[in-house]
Amino acid sequence: MADSSVSAEAMVRTSSSSDPFCKRILYEEIAFSRVRIWDLAILIPNVLFLVFLGIRFNRAILKLRATSSPIFLTFYGLVIANIVISVIRCCVSMTVNAATVSGEYADKILWISVRFFLLATEMSVVVFGLAFGHLDSRSSIRHVLLVTSFISLGFSISQAVLEMMSPDEHFHVDSKDYNLFGHGGMLFWFASSIVFTFIYMCILILPWTKLRDRLALPTKRSFYTYIFLLCLLNGMQSLGSGLLLYELYAGLCIVDVTTYAYFTLLTPLVYYAFLSEFFGVSQPSIMFSYKAQVDDHMEDDTVSLPHQQSFSSLKTDSDYIYQNNSVYNSTQLDANTPINPLYAASLQSPDSITGYSIDSCQSLDVGPISSGYQRTNM
Repeated sequence: MADSSVSAEAMVRTSSSSDPFCKRILYEEIAFSRVRIWDLAILIPNVLFLVFLGIRFNRAILKLRATSSPIFLTFYGLVIANIVISVIRCCVSMTVNAATVSGEYADKILWISVRFFLLATEMSVVVFGLAFGHLDSRSSIRHVLLVTSFISLGFSISQAVLEMMSPDEHFHVDSKDYNLFGHGGMLFWFASSIVFTFIYMCILILPWTKLRDRLALPTKRSFYTYIFLLCLLNGMQSLGSGLLLYELYAGLCIVDVTTYAYFTLLTPLVYYAFLSEFFGVSQPSIMFSYKAQVDDHMEDDTVSLPHQQSFSSLKTDSDYIYQNNSVYNSTQLDANTPINPLYAASLQSPDSITGYSIDSCQSLDVGPISSGYQRTNM
């Protein structure tokens, strides 16, 4: 009896050690625990970024309240949602036993859920920049989020069906008799990566085509850096999955690297490319113009485009995310441009603001820049 148990253990070790390193790293666990090294490696950078957001949360909320545009709040909400869901997935995956049928399905559903939110964010940034970059209203943002969510949902449903019904044999662990998350299979991943690579390549070459005169293309370098990195990432994914389709296990290493980069770096990339400049302003002399609040039923979905100089004081925050004419260039402000007092307060550290509240802005008389702010007599 003892000999049979020893031989069984030896067979398990032999089967496990025969797997290539790039496969073993996906399922090997820390000694005497169910914590997989792969989940821990993804969890650490996500937790660090979540701590970074937490440290700056009060300052960020104060600045978001200061702007009348919903686009910054939308992007910030997507970033927060992505990072929280990623951390939850890692923590739950560490607690479930993937060797059981229910644990395997739970692990795959968590992976697909994270992929859904990341893909929706990835496409929202692109679609908003190309199609709605100069529409700065809640309705236009809702339309973008609705479209990208439906596309992401279709992608995720297809991926889930393939994962549950036809798991990829390259991600089957013989020693534990269960299947790892295989991204819907290498054929699905190869085809989808090729499509995304082609789309991002087309966006990169748009500024050099005749369409640049018809489309209000973004001019900010960070937008094209974002597109280039996604194009490179999807190109590497298509290469890795294609190699794995032909049983070349070097492709699995490429797949691992691109998967790790996508699930740990996409959210910080969105933050850095489109939010860091806004949240990073600390000089009290740098302000931006804002639009007066109007009733919802009176709100106009269209705003002025950058070339319409007569409305230069009403450029929207989406222009400043996607265009080079930075919102933080104070020389572009007209002398009579009103300044949001909440934003003036947000440029200070939240701990240094004394005797100031959100409601107190109603007692401020907002005048031209040249005259500053004067408190009205109650």
